[in-house]
Amino acid sequence: MNQSVTDEFRAYVEVVRRLRKECPWDREQTHASLKYHLLEEAYEALEAIDHGDIPHLREELGDLLLHVTLHAVIAEESDAFDLADVLRWNRNKLVRRHPHVFGEATFAGTDEVKRNWERTKMSEGRRSVTDGLPAALPALLRAHRLQEKVSKVGFDWNRKEDVWSKVEEELRELHEAENEGNSSQIEEEFGDVLFSLVNYARYLSVQPEEALRRSVEKFSDRFRVVEDTLREQGRSPEQASLEEMDRIWESTKRAPGA
Repeated sequence: MNQSVTDEFRAYVEVVRRLRKECPWDREQTHASLKYHLLEEAYEALEAIDHGDIPHLREELGDLLLHVTLHAVIAEESDAFDLADVLRWNRNKLVRRHPHVFGEATFAGTDEVKRNWERTKMSEGRRSVTDGLPAALPALLRAHRLQEKVSKVGFDWNRKEDVWSKVEEELRELHEAENEGNSSQIEEEFGDVLFSLVNYARYLSVQPEEALRRSVEKFSDRFRVVEDTLREQGRSPEQASLEEMDRIWESTKRAPGA
């Protein structure tokens, strides 16, 4: 490793240790109290990536590094583990799961590399390929990752057309539940529709969480235009008819870059 990187990292860890000792806020933190701060920083890093903002990404990666280091320092205080343990454990795991890089194994391509990754994790003591998916993941992302994992062990559809047929089947079952007026069944069937659509997205090489996020942003941006247009007329959405707002909406959709 470049000596300047080593020196910076060592100095950084000492700064975090000092903050833990001398800053009241840092001193009071626990693994539990920091968890939502960690999640927030991760989302801020994602936002920087989405915006192509490299200087901001550098800053947010630093904030994530702070959390990794602070968690390690907190654990060090109770002799649970320290930062060296974190680095050593992760380094060994990376080497073990990449025998095609650090060993003699050869794989034909990315798909085979992924299958080996899952086999290696199972050999490390996991009882199921579905283990290791945090329950706190956004539901669309968790569904997508779950379907990816089981597909690597052969539990998958043979054709994309079969996946779409499953979507249509789930839609029919949703309509049946709706006609029966069974609220709990409606919720279950609606979830099945979403799950099958997530699987279809995988066959289209679409990340469903990202696709929905973009659609939400697009909707939000367009509705702001509706609000701004009405505001220029001295009115609010509550004072306009649905037909008026829909006309503005449609013109917004036709605008360049919309």
